[in-house]
Amino acid sequence: MPSPAMITPERYVDEALAALRPLGAVPTRLEDAHGLVLAEDVTAALPVPPWTNSAMDGYALRAEDAVGAAERAPVILPVAGDIPAGSPPAPLPPGTAMRIMTGAMLPEGADAVVRVEDTDQSPGPRPLPREVAIHAAPAVGLHVRRAGEGCAAGDPVMGAGTLLGATAISALASVGRDEVLARPRPRVAIVSTGAELVEPGQGLAPGTIPDSNSLLLAGLIREHGAALAGARRSADSAEDLARALLEAAGGADLVVTSGGVSAGAFDPLTMLAAGTGARMRLSLSKVAMQPGKPQGHGAVLADDGREVPLLCLPGNPVSALVSFALIVAPALALLAGRPGAPATAAAPTSHARAAVAWTGPVGRRQYVPVRVVGAPDPLPESLPAPPDGTGPILPWVEPIHRLGSGSHLVSSLGTAVALAVVDEDSAGARGGDVVGLIPLPSSARPC
Repeated sequence: MPSPAMITPERYVDEALAALRPLGAVPTRLEDAHGLVLAEDVTAALPVPPWTNSAMDGYALRAEDAVGAAERAPVILPVAGDIPAGSPPAPLPPGTAMRIMTGAMLPEGADAVVRVEDTDQSPGPRPLPREVAIHAAPAVGLHVRRAGEGCAAGDPVMGAGTLLGATAISALASVGRDEVLARPRPRVAIVSTGAELVEPGQGLAPGTIPDSNSLLLAGLIREHGAALAGARRSADSAEDLARALLEAAGGADLVVTSGGVSAGAFDPLTMLAAGTGARMRLSLSKVAMQPGKPQGHGAVLADDGREVPLLCLPGNPVSALVSFALIVAPALALLAGRPGAPATAAAPTSHARAAVAWTGPVGRRQYVPVRVVGAPDPLPESLPAPPDGTGPILPWVEPIHRLGSGSHLVSSLGTAVALAVVDEDSAGARGGDVVGLIPLPSSARPC
């Protein structure tokens, strides 16, 4: 159980996300809608297909004109013309055939298409023949796509709440839509605190470190389908931080900070929380998780009158990654209106076995960045059963660094594929133990 001075991750996220609502829907062109959530029910403006057309390269004809056609007894028909895709054809004269391409509109009078392989003609670009020998008797409707057989105009096509991927957007285009109402990408501004932070690649003066958190958070924001609204740095003063937060809120739907949220003598968020004014609301908490115990949330009143939510993460990089996965990712899903978006802390979606033992703090739930490895040799003597009692064969994982979940171990993060979750009642994991897994975005996975 967590210490009375700490709250569970679930309770903290419930509090931090309580005021968040999906962003208002806006008209969005299909080419800009990928990854967004549809905010309206869509019906077909056009039938699919919009006209009766050919499913094959071949010859359009009346089926009755080729009755009895066979390999050794072909029916010979004069060819009345060509029908390329995209051109409206002339009506088909009785007793004739017309050469037709796949997708081309079926001419008036035709009720079947004989594929070119069932004629005496060769496939490919060739002069239009005067006549064609039909070697297979067609049935009415052979290789014909009827107008509206996919859906009719006015039919329901897609419901509000659909996540718009490539196939969904293609379907919307096929029914005549070029624009839909969709939830926009949340705009997220980053503010990194700390006088010790310098631009990556610069020479380091004593006591300074590269600002890796800004790049970490910017990448995670994009990987979760949101838009980066800028990244700023703040010195270790409440005044400088307040100024940075107000600037960040102006073009954002969410502001995320890293650092300055602990109990240090110069932690600016702690100082800011003690003296927040009318433009800022900030609450700090100790959460029963490791890493990432110090957290903060609140809101900033932007110049345009919007109250922009604020999530304050610890500054150590592993803590920032874990906090993003547990807190910021659900917030982004909620703002984007994603279907089934949880308004609580991210939870394990699968399980694995610990390939090695590691320690953890009793009373705080542990989140350890891990990589997949082979089974240890020899196997641990005791292998606890998976949660469902049987379950599939589980993968084996180990911490990405020999120091386990140390919150400063950023150089190893590139090999992490998931966070292994160890219950707060445990003092870590033993070799062979079953642990929960929260997957990390795919770009964090090694090739």
